[in-house]
Amino acid sequence: MAADSDPESDVFEITDFTTASEWERFVSKVEEVLNDWKLIGSSVHKPLEKGEYNSGIWEEKTEEISFADYKFTVTHHYLKKESPDGEEKEEPEEDAFPAAMQDLLCMNNDFPPRAHCLVRWYGVREFVIISPGANNDAIISESKCNLLLSSVSVALGNTGSQVPLFVQIQQKWRRMYAGECQGPGVRTDFEMVHLRKVPNQYNHLSGLLDIFKSKIGCPLTPIPPINIAIRFTYILQDWQQYSWPQQPPDFDALLGGEVGGVEFGKLPFGACEDPISELHLATTWPHLTEGIIVDNDVYSDLDPVQAPHWSVRVRKADNPQCLLGDFLSEFFKLCCRKESTEEILGRSPLEEEGKENVDISQALSKLTEPTTVQIHKLSVSSMVHSARKRMSRHRRVEESPLSNEVLNSILLYLFPDAAEKPSNGSEAKPGTSNVNSPPEKEPENYNLYNQFKSSPADSITYKLSLCLCMVNFYHGGVKGVVQLWQEFVLEMRYRWENNYLVPGLASGPPDLRCCLLHQKLQMLNCCIERKKARDNGKRPSPSDSSAGSVGERKVSGSDNGKAAQNSSGTEDRRERGEANQGKSWESWSDSEEEFFECLSDTEELKENAQDNEKKEGPPKENKDAPRLKAEGRLHPHGKLTLLHYIQEPLYIPVTQEPAPMTEDLLEEQSEVLAKLGTSAEGAHLRARMQSACLLSDMESFKAANPGCCLEDFVRWYSPRDYVEEEVLDEKGNTITKGELSARMKIPGNMWVEAWETAKPAPARRQRRLFDDTREAEKVLHYLAVQKPADLTRHLLPCIIHAAILKEKEEESTEDIASVKKGILQIISNASKLLRHPNPDYKKLEEIINQIMAVETIIARARSLKAKFGISKCENIDEREDLERFVNSLLEEPEVSVVGAGRGPAGSIIHNLFVTAQRAALMTLDEESVKSGSQEERRQNPGAVSDFPPPAGREIILRTVVPRPAPYSKPLPQRMFCVLMKEDFRLAGAFSSDTSFF
Repeated sequence: MAADSDPESDVFEITDFTTASEWERFVSKVEEVLNDWKLIGSSVHKPLEKGEYNSGIWEEKTEEISFADYKFTVTHHYLKKESPDGEEKEEPEEDAFPAAMQDLLCMNNDFPPRAHCLVRWYGVREFVIISPGANNDAIISESKCNLLLSSVSVALGNTGSQVPLFVQIQQKWRRMYAGECQGPGVRTDFEMVHLRKVPNQYNHLSGLLDIFKSKIGCPLTPIPPINIAIRFTYILQDWQQYSWPQQPPDFDALLGGEVGGVEFGKLPFGACEDPISELHLATTWPHLTEGIIVDNDVYSDLDPVQAPHWSVRVRKADNPQCLLGDFLSEFFKLCCRKESTEEILGRSPLEEEGKENVDISQALSKLTEPTTVQIHKLSVSSMVHSARKRMSRHRRVEESPLSNEVLNSILLYLFPDAAEKPSNGSEAKPGTSNVNSPPEKEPENYNLYNQFKSSPADSITYKLSLCLCMVNFYHGGVKGVVQLWQEFVLEMRYRWENNYLVPGLASGPPDLRCCLLHQKLQMLNCCIERKKARDNGKRPSPSDSSAGSVGERKVSGSDNGKAAQNSSGTEDRRERGEANQGKSWESWSDSEEEFFECLSDTEELKENAQDNEKKEGPPKENKDAPRLKAEGRLHPHGKLTLLHYIQEPLYIPVTQEPAPMTEDLLEEQSEVLAKLGTSAEGAHLRARMQSACLLSDMESFKAANPGCCLEDFVRWYSPRDYVEEEVLDEKGNTITKGELSARMKIPGNMWVEAWETAKPAPARRQRRLFDDTREAEKVLHYLAVQKPADLTRHLLPCIIHAAILKEKEEESTEDIASVKKGILQIISNASKLLRHPNPDYKKLEEIINQIMAVETIIARARSLKAKFGISKCENIDEREDLERFVNSLLEEPEVSVVGAGRGPAGSIIHNLFVTAQRAALMTLDEESVKSGSQEERRQNPGAVSDFPPPAGREIILRTVVPRPAPYSKPLPQRMFCVLMKEDFRLAGAFSSDTSFF
């Protein structure tokens, strides 16, 4: 009673039915998405053209919605329209069928090779799918499936949308869909059946027709004709009659200048395995009716040879092993290694250091002995020889990755001049081997090194990169690379010590367009050239303009420009005088350590001693200066004379060449100059450091023109800084008067200061602007301390350059459009990346992957050409047709066979299957034949057929019947059947009249 008297017990809950439920909210969200995508109402579509599903562009849109806390993804798939503006102008008919119903009967796009599965099963050009979210469970229960289908039906009815709306049910791998499409007075239900095994009664066309007829339930006694489209797919996997043409590399072949079966200087190319794994032949009967053919459990008229339409697709092997790609990948892996040379070879640094100390002590004892010292025993070459002996003692023969035979072959390839036995060490290695003229190639091929910052294809750097790549792949990996690099560095040291020019390098200063390692080798060659000329004792003479010493620059073309007074060469020279970025700032010095070239013999030095004493005085004011002996003259200027001695012609001097520099030295010089700051003292010091060449040229000019003045030098060196004007003298005659420009008169001008400090000295007795000994030792040290990773980074542009040249060479014989496009894309990407000082490794790996992809395409083309016997085809027209057919197989997902089984390509395909079947018959025993399945016996009664049992059978059944009543509107009906060994699927679209039922 107490509980009954409680006032709270009288309160009851009131349900507000005006509040939207979760289901209503879900339907509203679906309607909202359809409205946002403008899929409401009816729209007019043009009839589909043949092959439009394959050639057209498919697009999709995606939205996220939820049913309570369950996430769904709504996706709109549609074939992009070419002219939507023109279509919108057409008004749809009042009672026209939806476009999806019209597509059910369209026969122009059956069996599209590349499309969504619903496009293949139902032939629709536009549809919407509602599928569970990524982290949600599949919709398996029947109640949930019906709830979603009812939601779809309500949403389509409320919006008036005529686009088919599907719901994905069951597990995703089953690809099960149910859906609906609504139109004015009509509705199409999309249903699906999926089984693992094919029921025996439905394993042929007659059984499937029975299903289709029972499902549509046609009330008419004469059933309208059923249109049938059939496709059988046969798979060829066994290439018994065909051997893969790529020969495996012979790792022991060394004859004929080969290492690992690969010729020196040529990268390997091609796939090690067949890049084409399967060939799929689809035989199609596009237009059949029920009474024309027979296909039941006893007999079948469906002979693939008699099929009116054949189409072929190839299944490509996933990531086939290719030689060029493996070479690049393995070489690229060296970039990530951090070990030094000593760590890789495993030598003891303490032991080596002890040996070196012993050698040094012995060398010092020899220097203190009173006996005559034999210079050749203390030369660097002898020390290198002893170093090699120590290396061989500490590294046993079996531990060396490279055998002597392989190593000698590589060194002879890199240094072909070493095969010529010299009679005199100083004159060995003829000059013809040090400079290789550019090869006669296409300019775009030869100039690739400019874009990649690698090196010319005929240079020693390029060859070295190929050899290191091959050694890394075939001979011991990184240990072989380190061993070869050490031998290369020792050879560089030997050539520097013995004045042997490095072959395969263009003459002149380092080419900044090439990689840094190539520049270093060019710098070493410059040092060898100057040292060789100095050791040979070549000296210039006033009468012989072609003879001179290393370290002297004989101005020919540029001096002729100076004679012309207004040439570009004079301006360049003036600019070098002001700010010479190309000269080594280290060459300028005020210290007492200045030394002269030892080019002259003792007598010459004694003979010129008195002249040097006389030249120490200021020559500008000394009238006896012209009587002094002039030195270092190249040739008279031709037009100019000395201002103070009008009868004396102005001579162009022999000057020193500017110091060649590599890009790292230029960068180092720029950093040093930048650190001087912007103060007056810093600017003055910077100017003095940059005026080393100017000072040298002034000294050479004073030695060649005794009694000259600064104005004489400026008239030759920088004519625009000498201003001339015509004035009247006392007698009224017009005379030409000249003076220095305004900038030359600025107090503290560097030119005036340099002129006052310059002493008359010919170029051969000046301090060297380019110290070849020091620079050569710097280069050799730089080479010796390179780690394998650093070396790989230096040479990677050369390897990529070589790989692209190899692919262009291989592509020229195949003529594949996609390969040409791919190579151009690789060149574009590599040009941007490789010129960066520190390229991104991931992007480098992408470029290597692109190179591998191009190699794979070429290998596939060759595989297909070999399979189709194009090289053996004698008929030119047939050969061209086969080549186009093979190229199409590479570019397109599916290619039609002209003439089906009776054309040239069809005959070859038929023979391939026949040969494979015969090979399979030989391997089968009698028990396996007897235990064959019913389907195999049905396909091959009594004998082995030319074709194996089809791997897949697809059948499309179409008709137009009134449904559900005889007086209903005739509507399209369609059922797509898939019969495979472990897959049976029926996808039906059944339309019904919602007005007259």
